[in-house]
Formats: sequence, structure tokens, C-alpha cells
Amino acid sequence: MYGPIVAIVGRPNVGKSALFNRILGSRHAIVEETPGVTRDRVYAHAEWRGRVFSIVDTGGIYAGPASSSMEEMTIAQTDMAIGEADVVWFVVDTASGLMPHDHDVADILRRSGRKVIVVANKAEGARYDHHIEFYALGLGSPHPVSAIHGIGIGDLLDKTLDLLPETPSLPEKHEIEDDVINLAVLGRPNVGKSSLVNCILGEERAIVTPIPGTTRDALDTPFVWNDKRFVIIDTAGIRRMAKIDSPVERYSVFRALRAADRCDVALIVLDAQDAPASQDARIAGYVEEAGQAMIIVANKSDLIAHGKQGRAHFEQRTRREMPFISYAPLLFVSALKNQGISELMEVIEKVVANHRRRIETSVLNEVLEEAQFRVTPPQDKGKQLKIYYGTQVSTSPPSFALFMNYPNLMNFSYRRYLENTFRQSFDFQGVPLRILLRKRG
Repeated sequence: MYGPIVAIVGRPNVGKSALFNRILGSRHAIVEETPGVTRDRVYAHAEWRGRVFSIVDTGGIYAGPASSSMEEMTIAQTDMAIGEADVVWFVVDTASGLMPHDHDVADILRRSGRKVIVVANKAEGARYDHHIEFYALGLGSPHPVSAIHGIGIGDLLDKTLDLLPETPSLPEKHEIEDDVINLAVLGRPNVGKSSLVNCILGEERAIVTPIPGTTRDALDTPFVWNDKRFVIIDTAGIRRMAKIDSPVERYSVFRALRAADRCDVALIVLDAQDAPASQDARIAGYVEEAGQAMIIVANKSDLIAHGKQGRAHFEQRTRREMPFISYAPLLFVSALKNQGISELMEVIEKVVANHRRRIETSVLNEVLEEAQFRVTPPQDKGKQLKIYYGTQVSTSPPSFALFMNYPNLMNFSYRRYLENTFRQSFDFQGVPLRILLRKRG
């Protein structure tokens, strides 16, 4: 995390995620009129009056005994958020009024020793004065807000800054973003994405159960490895849209796809015990179209039968199912037994460097000239394709503009030949390439 931390807690359905989204100015967390939508801790960076801090959305909690293992783990995640917070926003609901569970949560917060602001949400219109009853919680003056309408948010942030510790050495926001490698962990439900995230982080950051669909939000967690800063994004399992009935799951899939759009490297997680499916290819295809670097991660590799032979068979089937990303490295890991994680992190660093690589124009044109000498460009009806020169126009993904006489003569096979030549000449493992055709003049 960068800077001090503000944790948002409270019983279910009081508007915690709506407040989280209001602070960020976007629908970062899923908001649905269903208790228990948020389960894990959801982190984001916020800025107010020139100060940067981290804000954490949590699942709704009750102080009584948990009715299920899922609820128990959600409460544990909230306890972790409270434990690391500098200030806690205790969100209550002016529409439903003071509830017995509010007193229970207040007792937990008093015992935590954290600085607490009681945030009386949904205090719009005639309910604005209803926050007075929350004085009974014994946690100081309630602060009325309306997360939906934006009422009282500025005053809440001002009050929060007065309680947060000073952090004069915080980096600027653009420096934070430019220096960080974003990893998106994508895949079908129940392939072990959250287990992989926890293994990389070395902590129980995400809830892990054998129940498909446990992760709903795209969860961003910063960490440092080999003196480099990363943000790992755990996402919901991506099923085919045609099979999704729940609006919450549909939103979760949208969050996962947005994570693919904003990452530097996507880890496409497969279950090494199962044959790759067409949905795995769809997920990889989305990442390829987004132009992101990519690594195929075969999790649960400790359960593959027949050792090396079994792994070779799995890789062959994977390559057949996803031939369009033959450039993506495939690594076998076991999140359960912490196997292959160091190698995975090393390959991530290499793939990021490839994604950001820029080739000098003179070197690129030497390769282009040699490529045309080895394999003559296509011709048609007496017209011969001639590539005069090329230049790299952007990185992430590496994109090359080729200037020629007849762009319409460039066929698929010769274009693929040029792409393979670039990959052999310059290390672009794990990276999609873009070749743009331009008519000279």
C-alpha cells in the first residue's frame, strides 16, 4: 500500500461499496442490493487535497458466530483490514436506523484501538437529521453522508485527513503508476487463481474455497519482489456470458475483463489436471486483442500424472487449443506446494521488458532487408510488393509501421513470416506484435 490506510467496515448492505465508488469517482467495486456481494478486501488509491492514501472496501460483518465458512472468512478479511488501518469508517444506515448489529460492530472497533469515524450513509432529504441516533454507539459524532448523491463526502475526507498520519515522502500519483508492474490473474472458475495470488503474496490475501465463484471483485494488491513494485489483480472466474444468470456474476466478469485491459502482464491460469477448454482460448484471445503481454500458468501441476510425459502432453493440447498465442510461455506451478513461483516471477519480469522494448530504426531495417532477401515478398499481376523501410511507432505492445508500394499485396502468410522474423531477431517472448501497413507517400 502507498500511504496511510482507510478501511470501510459495517454490517451488510449499508452502502460501503457505494461510498468506496463515490470516493474513487468510478464503479470500482460491485454495488448490488444483495447482502454479501463484497467478500474480499478491495484496495484502491485515493487522493484528496494533494494527499494520497489507500482505501479498503470490506465485506459486511456481524459480531455473532458465523453461519457459514464463507461468512467466517469474510469476517476474517475485515479483521485484517481493521488491523492494518490508520482510520476506520464505520458505515451505518440512516434509512434503517440504529440496529443491534451496529452496537456489536462498534464493540469490535472499540477493542481494536483504531481511530473511528461513524459514517451515517443514505442521509439524503428528510433523513439528513436521522444520524443523531448513532451518537448512542459511543464512537463520537456521526458524520452524515449520501454516497449515492455525493452529500457530505468532502467534509468526511477533510475530517479523515486530520486523523491520518503525515506522509511527506509519498510519491506523486503518476510516479506510482509508471513504476508499477500490473499483473492480472485470469481464468475460468476454480482453477486456483486466488490460491496463486496468495502464494505469490505469501499471505491469505484472497478468500480461497473449492466453491466456484468465490472471488467476485477484481482485487488489487501491491507487493514488492526483487526490489520491483507490482500490483497483482485477482479476478473472478470468467464463464461464458451465455451461462451467466446472476447480474452480480456478470458484473464480476466485466471487472475481470477490465483488469485485462489495464494490466501489463496477464497470467492465464489453467488447471493442469484438466484439458484446456474453448473458454480458456476465449480469455487468451481477449488479452491478445487488448495487446497485453501474456503467460500461460498451468496450476496444480503437482497433481499431473506420469510426470514429464504428462506435462508434455498437457502442453501439446494447450498449444493446439490456443495456436494464436504460440509466443506465450507456458509454466507449470503448484500454488498449494509453492512450486515454480520464483521462476514465474522471473519470466514475468522478462516478459514486461519485452513488452516495453523499443528497437532502433536502423537495426529494424537491417532485419527487414535481410527478411526480404531470404523470402521474396508476394506479387500479383506483374506487381511486386516492396517494403522500403519500417519504424517502431509504439511500445506495450510493440507496434511497427512498414512503408511499402502496394499494401494490398501483403498476404497473411508473409505478414506472419515478418512477425516470426521480428520475434527471432528481437526477444519478444510473451508479447503480441502489431504490424501496420503504410503506403509510402
